[in-house]
Amino acid sequence: MALPSRIASIDVLRAITMFFMIFVNDVAGVARIPAWIGHTAAEVDGMGFSDLIFPAFLFIVGLSLPFAIQTRINKGDGMLAIAAHILLRSLALIVMGFFHVNLESYNSDLAGLAKPIYTLLLTTGFFLVWLDYPKEISNIKKYGFTTIGVVLILVMGYWYKGGSAENPHGLAPHWWGILGLIGWAYLFSALTYLLTRGKMWWLLIAFVIYALINITTHMDLLHVNLWQIGDASSITLMMGGAVIATGYQYLIAQQQSKKLWFLLSLSGLLCIALGFVLRPYAGGISKIYATPAWVFICMGITILTFKFIIYWVDVKEKKDWFKWIKPAGTSTLTCYLMPYVLYAVLSLAHFNYPSFFNAGLGGIVRSFLVAFIVIRIVALMEKYRIRLKV
Repeated sequence: MALPSRIASIDVLRAITMFFMIFVNDVAGVARIPAWIGHTAAEVDGMGFSDLIFPAFLFIVGLSLPFAIQTRINKGDGMLAIAAHILLRSLALIVMGFFHVNLESYNSDLAGLAKPIYTLLLTTGFFLVWLDYPKEISNIKKYGFTTIGVVLILVMGYWYKGGSAENPHGLAPHWWGILGLIGWAYLFSALTYLLTRGKMWWLLIAFVIYALINITTHMDLLHVNLWQIGDASSITLMMGGAVIATGYQYLIAQQQSKKLWFLLSLSGLLCIALGFVLRPYAGGISKIYATPAWVFICMGITILTFKFIIYWVDVKEKKDWFKWIKPAGTSTLTCYLMPYVLYAVLSLAHFNYPSFFNAGLGGIVRSFLVAFIVIRIVALMEKYRIRLKV
């Protein structure tokens, strides 16, 4: 295999993961689904299918990271310019995640604005600020629209009222949300990659340090506040992806595909084994608590899945098999935000699913259809060059 300019297998893996992210977010509202599909409760030592999706996405961000930074280096960007891009990209994800977390406790009565309308206005602000504007648009229009978006987001922040009448509150970082967690992990992982200049041994050392932070924290051996690093679970997953991608780059450039298959197989199996070894000593398997067993088992499963996707997409060239969900791999952030728009519109239209689609098999089918419909909407948006880019 020769190293292509864009790794199709990563796009496909990202698309599949985003499809299932939309699916599991929707199926969480479906009654009477099999326990293995949903999220496992915090106090239970185990995990369901839904608990695998977020860590897989973190790992995939790490897979993409070396390619993205190397592209900027090849274009002539310096360290400061790349660091600034990393900071701005992280900030965008953190801001969006911060608002999404607060949407969970938004109170329409206190704010005087229906939640669906608030959601649509907020999402419009996101699009105006972070839209991938075409190159032919004038700077006056681009910066004009961006300014309107910033003002709209600030107004929504000022307008926000959450909680209850007895205990109201404004915007607050209860937690950072999915996008926020990705943003913080990306900040530390990308800066780590940049500072190590993508050298494999330094990346491995950094990965081990982050992994040890996660392990020792959950073994109650580390009692230091590491700010947004926290227990480093998200960073460990993302750095794992960066290490695998760096090994991929090197081995394919050296025409050593057999060693690549061995690396992926060994890495995946070792991660799963390590997860089960740590399970009794570091809090069991728990997504809610981000335990080491959950981190490494999910990482191992994602690595082995990546190996399978490489074989079918990059070797057998079967990427057309996944063309119906391709936008989820190329306009991923847009796909993530569109369910918020869809649910807001359905709420304003007072739409309710027939009872068959609210429970059991019917609900599962509904969630698959929602994921597919969202992605096809994004495909249509791509034709009109409406997509987010951070």
